Amino acid sequence: MRSMLVIGLGRFGTHLALKLTELGNKVLAIDKEPEVINKIASRVTRAQIGDCMDENVLRGLGVSNFDICFVCTSDNFQSSLEITSLLKDFGAQKVVSKTDSDLHAKFLRKIGADNVVYTERDMAQKTAIKYSTKGAFEYIELTPEYAIFEVEVPKSWVGKNLIQLNIRTKYNINVIGRKYGGTVIPVTSTEHVFESGEHLIMAGEKNNLLKMMNHA
Repeated sequence: MRSMLVIGLGRFGTHLALKLTELGNKVLAIDKEPEVINKIASRVTRAQIGDCMDENVLRGLGVSNFDICFVCTSDNFQSSLEITSLLKDFGAQKVVSKTDSDLHAKFLRKIGADNVVYTERDMAQKTAIKYSTKGAFEYIELTPEYAIFEVEVPKSWVGKNLIQLNIRTKYNINVIGRKYGGTVIPVTSTEHVFESGEHLIMAGEKNNLLKMMNHA
């Protein structure tokens, strides 16, 4: 269990705080709007009303005690920069700041943000790739080049195994698991015969995965 601070409870900050809590983390969520705090208070570890532009408020949170501090106030360019900078000044271990622009991200990195999250851009890219891939159910980007896809078994693969399909040699892609009825099972044998209705968990370069799925 990790300790997380989420500053700013707009749509992204709220979803983040709730999901972090659901995953078993200790979460302190803070926002200057009482109405927002009242809505989330019973669903996170702790919720607090406060304006983190105020140095005294931020200092009083003991930010160095949190494993990760999330700054989710990118709709206010100045407050996002100031809060990120103050967190680092007060000894925050790791600061992750939300942004929607390259310029904003550039400044955030310069003042010490450990990571920058592009919420709208990342979601747009994920959506574009997912729906550009025939039979894709899920897509997780590991790096700009590599990703993991969950895809349905192509009809031409049904009744065949990895040796017959020669996927790794043809496309430089690894089938790391299969999903059937909601259960994920590692693929440890090249002799497993693929069945209709199975989903495959595949890893490799995005371009290779897209090429393979759209031509399978």
